[in-house]
Amino acid sequence: MRTSTSPTTLRPANAADREAIAELWHDGWRDGHVGHVPDALLGHRTPATFRHRTPAQISSTTVVVDHDDVIGFVTVKKAEIEQLYVGRAARGTGAAAQLLRHGEGLISADGHPRCWLAVAPGNRRARRFYEREGWRDVGAIDYEARTAGEATIVVPCRRYEKNLPPAGGRA
Repeated sequence: MRTSTSPTTLRPANAADREAIAELWHDGWRDGHVGHVPDALLGHRTPATFRHRTPAQISSTTVVVDHDDVIGFVTVKKAEIEQLYVGRAARGTGAAAQLLRHGEGLISADGHPRCWLAVAPGNRRARRFYEREGWRDVGAIDYEARTAGEATIVVPCRRYEKNLPPAGGRA
């Protein structure tokens, strides 16, 4: 298990990270969502579907690397923290908080005064984490989870938001 004293580096994701991102995404998604999302979505969240979806995410993704290993990633789309996952061994090390702060910084630098994300209501671990990091639950939303092509499945979620300091400012 890695510890919080392990040297970690944030860097933009690249094509060589695709497999590591897909694996982290699949494993983390299953840990946080199975039993908390419609069963119809599970067939669309296989290792193969994450490998297929990952290349389109690379340009908006930052990875955290411990030595040469990708141990987590954050994907930002406009004002949304769209994806945030760290490997099981990296949980509790500060890597997720490091990625979240980085994502918040990217959103702030893009001129957004607030950022948001969606969390499955039953994903208590993630909800506690976001609340510790200053996010607040602002209510229920129907999140349209993409499946094949442009199809979606509606997933009941909680919308979390965080007000951001102006770009270059301090909280």
